[in-house]
Amino acid sequence: MTESMNPITGEKLQKVLARLGIGSRRDMEAWIAQGRVKVNGTLAALGQRIQAGDAISVDGRLIQGEETSRCVRRVLIYNKPEGEICTRHDPEGRPTVFERLPRLKEGRWINVGRLDINTTGLMLFTTDGELANRLMHPSYEMDREYAVRVRGEVTDEMLERLKAGVMLEDGPARFTDIQQAPNGDGLNHWFHCVVMEGRNREVRRLWESQGLVVSRLKRVRFGPVFLNSQLALGRWRELNQAEADILSTEVGLEPIPLPPTTLKTREKLDRLQRKSNKPVSTKASRDKEFFQKRPRSGGPREDRKK
Repeated sequence: MTESMNPITGEKLQKVLARLGIGSRRDMEAWIAQGRVKVNGTLAALGQRIQAGDAISVDGRLIQGEETSRCVRRVLIYNKPEGEICTRHDPEGRPTVFERLPRLKEGRWINVGRLDINTTGLMLFTTDGELANRLMHPSYEMDREYAVRVRGEVTDEMLERLKAGVMLEDGPARFTDIQQAPNGDGLNHWFHCVVMEGRNREVRRLWESQGLVVSRLKRVRFGPVFLNSQLALGRWRELNQAEADILSTEVGLEPIPLPPTTLKTREKLDRLQRKSNKPVSTKASRDKEFFQKRPRSGGPREDRKK
Protein backbone atom coordinates (compact mmCIF):
# COMPACT_ATOMS: atom_id res chain seq x y z
CA MET A 1 0.00 0.00 0.00
CA THR A 2 1.36 3.39 -0.96
CA GLU A 3 1.74 6.17 1.57
CA SER A 4 -1.05 8.14 -0.08
CA MET A 5 -3.44 5.26 0.59
CA ASN A 6 -2.45 4.83 4.23
CA PRO A 7 -5.77 4.78 6.13
CA ILE A 8 -4.24 6.21 9.31
CA THR A 9 -2.18 9.20 8.17
CA GLY A 10 -3.05 12.10 5.91
CA GLU A 11 -6.28 14.01 5.37
CA LYS A 12 -9.45 12.70 3.78
CA LEU A 13 -9.67 13.55 0.11
CA GLN A 14 -13.23 14.89 0.22
CA LYS A 15 -12.29 17.22 3.09
CA VAL A 16 -9.33 18.63 1.15
CA LEU A 17 -11.44 19.23 -1.95
CA ALA A 18 -14.16 20.89 0.11
CA ARG A 19 -11.65 23.15 1.86
CA LEU A 20 -10.45 24.33 -1.54
CA GLY A 21 -13.97 25.49 -2.40
CA ILE A 22 -14.51 23.01 -5.23
CA GLY A 23 -17.77 22.00 -3.58
CA SER A 24 -19.30 20.93 -0.29
CA ARG A 25 -17.98 17.78 1.37
CA ARG A 26 -21.20 15.98 0.45
CA ASP A 27 -20.75 17.01 -3.20
CA MET A 28 -17.15 15.80 -3.19
CA GLU A 29 -18.15 12.43 -1.77
CA ALA A 30 -20.61 12.06 -4.64
CA TRP A 31 -17.98 13.08 -7.22
CA ILE A 32 -15.52 10.51 -5.84
CA ALA A 33 -18.19 7.80 -5.99
CA GLN A 34 -18.93 8.82 -9.61
CA GLY A 35 -15.27 8.38 -10.59
CA ARG A 36 -14.62 12.05 -11.29
CA VAL A 37 -11.57 12.29 -8.98
CA LYS A 38 -8.14 10.68 -9.35
CA VAL A 39 -5.13 10.58 -7.03
CA ASN A 40 -1.75 9.99 -8.66
CA GLY A 41 -3.51 8.91 -11.85
CA THR A 42 -5.71 6.29 -10.14
CA LEU A 43 -9.42 6.55 -9.46
CA ALA A 44 -9.93 7.77 -5.90
CA ALA A 45 -11.83 5.82 -3.28
CA LEU A 46 -14.33 7.29 -0.83
CA GLY A 47 -12.58 7.96 2.48
CA GLN A 48 -9.14 7.85 0.92
CA ARG A 49 -6.49 9.91 2.71
CA ILE A 50 -3.86 11.89 0.86
CA GLN A 51 -0.42 13.22 1.66
CA ALA A 52 1.44 16.37 0.65
CA GLY A 53 2.71 15.93 -2.89
CA ASP A 54 -0.09 13.64 -4.08
CA ALA A 55 -1.39 14.65 -7.50
CA ILE A 56 -5.16 15.20 -7.41
CA SER A 57 -7.24 15.71 -10.54
CA VAL A 58 -10.94 16.50 -10.85
CA ASP A 59 -12.63 15.84 -14.21
CA GLY A 60 -9.16 15.57 -15.72
CA ARG A 61 -7.98 18.95 -14.37
CA LEU A 62 -4.89 18.69 -12.22
CA ILE A 63 -4.95 20.52 -8.89
CA GLN A 64 -1.43 21.77 -8.23
CA GLY A 65 0.24 20.62 -5.03
CA GLU A 66 0.46 24.07 -3.50
CA GLU A 67 -3.29 24.55 -3.97
CA THR A 68 -4.09 21.67 -1.61
CA SER A 69 -2.64 23.54 1.35
CA ARG A 70 -4.25 26.89 0.54
CA CYS A 71 -7.69 27.92 1.68
CA VAL A 72 -9.37 31.25 1.04
CA ARG A 73 -12.37 31.67 3.30
CA ARG A 74 -14.64 34.34 1.94
CA VAL A 75 -18.27 34.61 3.04
CA LEU A 76 -21.16 36.50 1.47
CA ILE A 77 -24.59 37.22 2.86
CA TYR A 78 -27.34 37.55 0.28
CA ASN A 79 -30.92 38.78 0.55
CA LYS A 80 -32.76 36.31 -1.68
CA PRO A 81 -35.85 37.61 -3.50
CA GLU A 82 -38.91 35.52 -4.23
CA GLY A 83 -38.74 33.62 -7.52
CA GLU A 84 -35.05 32.62 -7.42
CA ILE A 85 -34.02 29.00 -7.05
CA CYS A 86 -30.98 27.64 -5.21
CA THR A 87 -29.20 25.88 -8.04
CA ARG A 88 -26.43 26.91 -10.42
CA HIS A 89 -28.31 26.11 -13.62
CA ASP A 90 -32.02 25.64 -14.17
CA PRO A 91 -33.25 23.74 -17.26
CA GLU A 92 -36.46 25.80 -17.12
CA GLY A 93 -34.51 29.05 -17.34
CA ARG A 94 -35.63 30.43 -14.00
CA PRO A 95 -33.33 32.93 -12.24
CA THR A 96 -30.92 31.44 -9.71
CA VAL A 97 -29.33 32.82 -6.55
CA PHE A 98 -25.88 32.58 -8.15
CA GLU A 99 -26.57 35.02 -10.99
CA ARG A 100 -26.10 38.18 -8.91
CA LEU A 101 -22.98 37.03 -7.01
CA PRO A 102 -19.51 38.38 -7.88
CA ARG A 103 -17.38 36.12 -10.06
CA LEU A 104 -14.33 34.41 -8.62
CA LYS A 105 -10.96 33.93 -10.30
CA GLU A 106 -10.47 30.66 -8.40
CA GLY A 107 -12.87 28.28 -6.68
CA ARG A 108 -16.59 28.92 -6.58
CA TRP A 109 -19.33 30.08 -4.25
CA ILE A 110 -20.92 27.29 -2.21
CA ASN A 111 -24.41 27.91 -0.85
CA VAL A 112 -24.92 27.11 2.84
CA GLY A 113 -28.28 25.38 2.69
CA ARG A 114 -31.22 26.35 0.52
CA LEU A 115 -34.42 28.36 0.51
CA ASP A 116 -37.37 27.33 -1.63
CA ILE A 117 -38.47 29.48 -4.55
CA ASN A 118 -41.18 31.30 -2.55
CA THR A 119 -39.02 31.99 0.53
CA THR A 120 -37.00 35.18 0.79
CA GLY A 121 -34.22 36.41 3.03
CA LEU A 122 -30.81 35.50 4.34
CA MET A 123 -28.53 33.10 2.50
CA LEU A 124 -24.84 32.48 3.15
CA PHE A 125 -22.25 31.66 0.49
CA THR A 126 -18.60 30.75 1.08
CA THR A 127 -15.52 29.68 -0.86
CA ASP A 128 -14.59 27.23 1.94
CA GLY A 129 -16.34 23.90 1.58
CA GLU A 130 -15.40 22.77 5.08
CA LEU A 131 -17.01 25.88 6.58
CA ALA A 132 -20.15 25.23 4.49
CA ASN A 133 -20.25 21.60 5.62
CA ARG A 134 -20.01 22.49 9.32
CA LEU A 135 -22.57 25.27 9.12
CA MET A 136 -25.07 22.83 7.60
CA HIS A 137 -24.27 19.85 9.85
CA PRO A 138 -26.83 19.29 12.64
CA SER A 139 -24.10 18.56 15.23
CA TYR A 140 -23.06 22.25 15.24
CA GLU A 141 -26.62 23.38 16.06
CA MET A 142 -26.73 26.51 13.91
CA ASP A 143 -30.22 27.84 14.53
CA ARG A 144 -32.23 29.48 11.76
CA GLU A 145 -34.73 32.24 12.54
CA TYR A 146 -37.63 33.08 10.26
CA ALA A 147 -40.24 35.81 10.08
CA VAL A 148 -43.48 34.16 9.00
CA ARG A 149 -46.99 35.37 8.27
CA VAL A 150 -49.67 32.75 8.77
CA ARG A 151 -53.34 32.87 7.87
CA GLY A 152 -55.85 31.38 10.26
CA GLU A 153 -56.66 31.34 13.94
CA VAL A 154 -53.55 30.61 16.03
CA THR A 155 -54.21 29.29 19.52
CA ASP A 156 -51.90 28.89 22.49
CA GLU A 157 -52.39 25.13 22.21
CA MET A 158 -51.06 25.19 18.64
CA LEU A 159 -47.97 27.13 19.69
CA GLU A 160 -47.30 24.70 22.53
CA ARG A 161 -47.60 21.73 20.16
CA LEU A 162 -45.21 23.35 17.68
CA LYS A 163 -42.64 23.87 20.44
CA ALA A 164 -43.14 20.41 21.94
CA GLY A 165 -42.81 18.69 18.58
CA VAL A 166 -45.08 17.27 15.88
CA MET A 167 -44.61 14.32 13.56
CA LEU A 168 -43.99 15.20 9.92
CA GLU A 169 -43.67 12.73 7.04
CA ASP A 170 -39.87 12.70 7.43
CA GLY A 171 -39.81 12.51 11.23
CA PRO A 172 -40.44 14.66 14.31
CA ALA A 173 -39.82 18.41 14.13
CA ARG A 174 -40.35 21.44 16.34
CA PHE A 175 -39.66 25.11 16.82
CA THR A 176 -37.20 25.87 19.61
CA ASP A 177 -38.76 29.31 20.00
CA ILE A 178 -41.83 31.20 18.75
CA GLN A 179 -42.49 34.89 19.37
CA GLN A 180 -45.57 36.71 18.08
CA ALA A 181 -44.94 40.07 16.39
CA PRO A 182 -47.35 43.03 16.69
CA ASN A 183 -47.93 43.20 12.92
CA GLY A 184 -50.98 41.54 11.44
CA ASP A 185 -54.65 42.12 10.86
CA GLY A 186 -57.70 39.91 10.85
CA LEU A 187 -56.64 36.29 10.38
CA ASN A 188 -53.10 37.22 9.31
CA HIS A 189 -50.51 36.92 12.10
CA TRP A 190 -46.75 37.50 12.11
CA PHE A 191 -44.37 35.34 14.15
CA HIS A 192 -40.63 34.89 14.57
CA CYS A 193 -39.75 31.22 14.91
CA VAL A 194 -36.50 29.28 15.26
CA VAL A 195 -35.52 25.82 13.97
CA MET A 196 -32.26 23.95 14.50
CA GLU A 197 -32.25 22.07 11.19
CA GLY A 198 -32.40 22.90 7.50
CA ARG A 199 -34.88 20.26 6.35
CA ASN A 200 -36.84 20.82 3.15
CA ARG A 201 -39.73 23.27 3.72
CA GLU A 202 -39.65 22.46 7.43
CA VAL A 203 -41.00 25.81 8.65
CA ARG A 204 -43.92 25.76 6.22
CA ARG A 205 -44.76 22.15 7.01
CA LEU A 206 -44.73 22.76 10.75
CA TRP A 207 -47.31 25.55 10.49
CA GLU A 208 -49.36 23.60 7.94
CA SER A 209 -49.52 20.66 10.38
CA GLN A 210 -51.80 22.88 12.50
CA GLY A 211 -54.17 23.61 9.61
CA LEU A 212 -52.65 27.07 8.96
CA VAL A 213 -51.49 28.64 5.68
CA VAL A 214 -48.07 30.31 5.38
CA SER A 215 -48.50 33.37 3.17
CA ARG A 216 -45.07 34.94 3.70
CA LEU A 217 -41.76 33.46 4.85
CA LYS A 218 -38.41 35.17 5.25
CA ARG A 219 -35.21 33.95 6.91
CA VAL A 220 -33.75 36.71 9.07
CA ARG A 221 -30.91 34.96 10.90
CA PHE A 222 -28.51 32.05 10.47
CA GLY A 223 -26.56 31.36 13.66
CA PRO A 224 -24.78 34.61 14.63
CA VAL A 225 -25.47 36.29 11.25
CA PHE A 226 -28.46 38.65 11.04
CA LEU A 227 -30.17 40.14 8.01
CA ASN A 228 -31.16 43.74 8.58
CA SER A 229 -33.08 46.24 6.49
CA GLN A 230 -29.88 47.86 5.15
CA LEU A 231 -29.35 44.98 2.71
CA ALA A 232 -31.97 45.32 0.00
CA LEU A 233 -33.57 42.38 -1.77
CA GLY A 234 -31.27 40.96 -4.45
CA ARG A 235 -28.12 42.46 -2.91
CA TRP A 236 -25.11 40.79 -1.34
CA ARG A 237 -22.44 41.89 1.10
CA GLU A 238 -19.13 40.25 1.96
CA LEU A 239 -18.39 39.64 5.64
CA ASN A 240 -15.38 41.48 7.00
CA GLN A 241 -12.55 39.77 8.85
CA ALA A 242 -14.10 40.08 12.31
CA GLU A 243 -17.49 38.77 11.12
CA ALA A 244 -15.92 35.84 9.25
CA ASP A 245 -13.82 34.96 12.31
CA ILE A 246 -16.91 34.84 14.55
CA LEU A 247 -18.65 32.52 12.09
CA SER A 248 -15.57 30.26 11.87
CA THR A 249 -15.22 30.07 15.65
CA GLU A 250 -18.89 29.09 16.02
CA VAL A 251 -18.18 25.82 14.19
CA GLY A 252 -14.73 25.14 15.64
CA LEU A 253 -12.57 26.36 12.75
CA GLU A 254 -9.44 28.45 13.16
CA PRO A 255 -9.82 31.93 11.62
CA ILE A 256 -8.04 32.48 8.30
CA PRO A 257 -6.88 35.97 7.21
CA LEU A 258 -8.79 37.30 4.25
CA PRO A 259 -6.66 37.96 1.17
CA PRO A 260 -5.55 41.59 0.88
CA THR A 261 -7.58 43.74 -1.49
CA THR A 262 -6.30 46.64 -3.52
CA LEU A 263 -8.14 49.91 -4.02
CA LYS A 264 -8.89 48.81 -7.58
CA THR A 265 -10.44 45.55 -6.33
CA ARG A 266 -12.57 47.35 -3.76
CA GLU A 267 -13.81 49.80 -6.40
CA LYS A 268 -14.69 46.88 -8.68
CA LEU A 269 -16.65 45.19 -5.89
CA ASP A 270 -18.52 48.44 -5.23
CA ARG A 271 -19.47 48.62 -8.92
CA LEU A 272 -20.66 45.02 -8.85
CA GLN A 273 -22.75 45.80 -5.79
CA ARG A 274 -24.45 48.72 -7.51
CA LYS A 275 -24.99 46.66 -10.66
CA SER A 276 -26.53 43.80 -8.69
CA ASN A 277 -29.05 46.13 -7.07
CA LYS A 278 -31.69 45.71 -9.76
CA PRO A 279 -35.23 46.57 -8.75
CA VAL A 280 -37.02 43.59 -7.25
CA SER A 281 -40.80 43.78 -7.35
CA THR A 282 -42.20 42.11 -4.24
CA LYS A 283 -44.66 42.67 -1.44
CA ALA A 284 -41.75 42.44 1.02
CA SER A 285 -40.86 46.10 0.53
CA ARG A 286 -44.11 47.09 2.22
CA ASP A 287 -43.06 45.29 5.38
CA LYS A 288 -39.52 46.67 5.57
CA GLU A 289 -39.94 47.99 9.09
CA PHE A 290 -40.89 44.52 10.33
CA PHE A 291 -37.55 42.94 9.42
CA GLN A 292 -35.34 44.88 11.79
CA LYS A 293 -32.46 43.24 13.63
CA ARG A 294 -33.81 41.42 16.67
CA PRO A 295 -32.02 39.97 19.70
CA ARG A 296 -31.19 36.32 19.22
CA SER A 297 -34.08 34.24 20.47
CA GLY A 298 -34.35 30.71 21.66
CA GLY A 299 -32.32 30.83 24.89
CA PRO A 300 -29.11 28.96 25.64
CA ARG A 301 -28.36 26.04 23.32
CA GLU A 302 -28.45 23.53 26.16
CA ASP A 303 -32.03 24.64 26.89
CA ARG A 304 -33.08 24.39 23.25
CA LYS A 305 -31.99 20.77 23.03
CA LYS A 306 -34.50 19.67 25.66
